[in-house]
Amino acid sequence: MLKGIDPLLTPELLRVLAEMGHGDEIAIVDANFTAASLAGRKPLIQLAGAGVARACQAVLSLLPLDDFVTQPVAYMQVSGSEPGYRTALQRETIAAMVAAGHCSATQCAAMERFAFYDRVKSAFAVVQTSELQPWANFVFKKGVLAEPLRG
Repeated sequence: MLKGIDPLLTPELLRVLAEMGHGDEIAIVDANFTAASLAGRKPLIQLAGAGVARACQAVLSLLPLDDFVTQPVAYMQVSGSEPGYRTALQRETIAAMVAAGHCSATQCAAMERFAFYDRVKSAFAVVQTSELQPWANFVFKKGVLAEPLRG
């Protein structure tokens, strides 16, 4: 255990978050997601017993989101749904991110299922939760922690 570090963050996940650079992406996915095949040789971290919303909260407690892109957060769009539709879990997770000051709701983009799969293939790592709610999949683009520029 470390002081000030969310206990859900395993040593392996902490290492991955620390190794990620600006612009790298991490996927947080549900239990039914094709994580092993899409992760390939990239790190695949299992968070048994954790849901997606809780995993997102833990990861974002340390991971800065990219300020240089319009939408550093993506989530899987429910197939066949109307544009703008979000499941209750998606709405709650995005609301929690907004309330914690990580992003605004407009910085969260829905992605069609197969486009989302392609994005996960290029992610730095995949975190698979025990979430049983379908369509509970997010991708975060890492930003920077920086001091102000010196003139």
